[in-house]
Amino acid sequence: MSREGGLTRTPPRERIIDTARELFHKHGLRGVGVDAIAEAAGTNKMTLYRHFGSKDELIAACLTETGREYAREWDEWEAEFADDPMKLLREWIGCAVSCAIGDPRGCDIANAAVEITEADHPARKVIARVKTEHRDRLARICQAAGFRDAELLADCLTLLVEGARVSWQSVGPGGPGSRFAETAEAIIA
Repeated sequence: MSREGGLTRTPPRERIIDTARELFHKHGLRGVGVDAIAEAAGTNKMTLYRHFGSKDELIAACLTETGREYAREWDEWEAEFADDPMKLLREWIGCAVSCAIGDPRGCDIANAAVEITEADHPARKVIARVKTEHRDRLARICQAAGFRDAELLADCLTLLVEGARVSWQSVGPGGPGSRFAETAEAIIA
């Protein structure tokens, strides 16, 4: 952060990412142009393009930051529940419910995966990495909790949460996604 007239001001790159993430979350990736992002970030298109060669690179940077936030959250859970992997697994279930129901726009990473159709888009690698890391962490927790087929359980829970998010977006919190926690517990049992 830099200081301007006694006020702390966020550097342009961070402001652009923060602003773009907020706008992309609210309006979708295709629903927001670079002009709107630059204006809302208090900068101009030239500055935006100096930090990000294209809107596609900006999208990848935004999703990378989202992935970092997810990883920090996982790190905090793993530290808090280091001695109780079952409690950690249940914490993940609770968080999945609150995130999905609490935000009708859903997961930014999953939404980007649907919205970005180009195989060579720079965000595709970010999406795959973040989702794979998430699933792999879940598998390690399942293994630490003593499940015989931890990999299969992690796959089931990953598919379940992704499906529940789509259900919540499609039919609202009263649809099949509303039974996510109950279904996850049944799979675990």
